[in-house]
Amino acid sequence: MSEILDIREIRKFSDEKLQDEFEDQKESLFNLRFQKAAGQLEDVNAIPRTRRHIARLLMVMRERQLAAEKSNQE
Repeated sequence: MSEILDIREIRKFSDEKLQDEFEDQKESLFNLRFQKAAGQLEDVNAIPRTRRHIARLLMVMRERQLAAEKSNQE
């Protein structure tokens, strides 16, 4: 699993890297849930940590979307 990044570091990502990281984290969350169901999950805090990371990624994606819409209106 990749490390959890600070929001300032996430904002430096390109759009492509942001989307790739989002997809990687969604896959990681799926795998963690699968491990939990199988009783093999060792780090019980990994699921909420991954969910928060996904939320940060989505927040930055939404910020960029709103900024693009605002610049298109002007």
